[in-house]
Amino acid sequence: MAWDTAKTKQLLLDAAVHEFAEYGPEGARVDRIAKKAGVNKERLYQYFGNKEQLFGHVVDQELAKVMQAASPLPERCEDLGEFAGLLFDWHSTHPTFLRLLRWEGLLVESGPTARDSERAAYYAERVTAIAQAQRAGTFSDEFPPQHLLYAVFALSAWWFAVPKVITMVMADLPEDSLATRRAALVKLAQKLGS
Repeated sequence: MAWDTAKTKQLLLDAAVHEFAEYGPEGARVDRIAKKAGVNKERLYQYFGNKEQLFGHVVDQELAKVMQAASPLPERCEDLGEFAGLLFDWHSTHPTFLRLLRWEGLLVESGPTARDSERAAYYAERVTAIAQAQRAGTFSDEFPPQHLLYAVFALSAWWFAVPKVITMVMADLPEDSLATRRAALVKLAQKLGS
């Protein structure tokens, strides 16, 4: 029976997502990743090089997922509210994603990953779409399109990045649910562009 390399790589990546999200690149253990994947840890080194390179692959994989599933095409980027809502939905169902990005941001020596140019192109497409919407009069040009895009990313993610703060801030609201938070976010993002 032939060895299924693609399946083995995916098992390792899937196991590594949770390990890195919980412990970060420094605290993650290769032996735990291999055990959870049901794969000999030597395969991990064979396929990914080392733990740091594996972390880069994990971040790349998860970024590809969010870029595919939670992001509108640039022509739909004109609706900042819906864009923010899609990102909010993604973060609410994929809690490990933001943890991985925070760990990535904490790495002092975080080098480039294979998907960095794709990631930059993704952002550039959305900045261009917002700039076009500003020129067409759909959005105010009070803020640079880069600031609007980043604000949407930040507003969408922060709900899930600091849950304890959210609980404290929202304590006095008569109604606070995921649905009311999403609705408020969509309205806020729409107002950013008006």
